[in-house]
Formats: sequence, structure tokens, C-alpha cells
Amino acid sequence: MAQAPSAANVVLVGKKPVMNYVLAVLTLLNQGVNEVVVKARGRAISKAVDTVEIVRNRFLPGKIDVKDIKIGSQTITSPDGRQTRVSFIEIVIQKKE
Repeated sequence: MAQAPSAANVVLVGKKPVMNYVLAVLTLLNQGVNEVVVKARGRAISKAVDTVEIVRNRFLPGKIDVKDIKIGSQTITSPDGRQTRVSFIEIVIQKKE
């Protein structure tokens, strides 16, 4: 049974440059974490995909597998009471054995 990701192996992608998130993923992998979850919502989804692809193809070619990709949408209520739907993505990558 798959265990829930802990906060220690999750990278939340936001407004910073892509290389900041690439460095965060590489740091986790070098610290001995076997599985890293890259999460993003809304406009940051493309940055999350770029992050994983840069790690896989440029920095660790042939050493990383994409284990799982989850997509969906969440309903968010703004402070003024309006509800909007925001898409999200979770990409789980792991070291090859």
C-alpha cells in the first residue's frame, strides 16, 4: 500500500523561477529521499512539468522515473464568497533501483 507523502518530500511550485524548484528536487534526492512529489495549481502547472522534465533529462538522465501523475480541480472560496475552480497536478518521481 502506498504511503501518504510527508511534508519532507513535497515541492510546492509557485511564482519563483523554475530552477529554484529544480534545485529543491535535486537537494531532496541527494539527501537520500527516494520519492519526491512535485505539486502545483493553476498557472504554475507548466512550471511543475518543466521542473520534472529538467531534472529527468538534464540533471539525472536515466536515473529518475515518473511513478504517478494526479490531476484534478479544487473549488476555492474567495474572501468575498465567490467560488472558483482551480486545476492542480501532483507528479511523483522516484529514483530508479
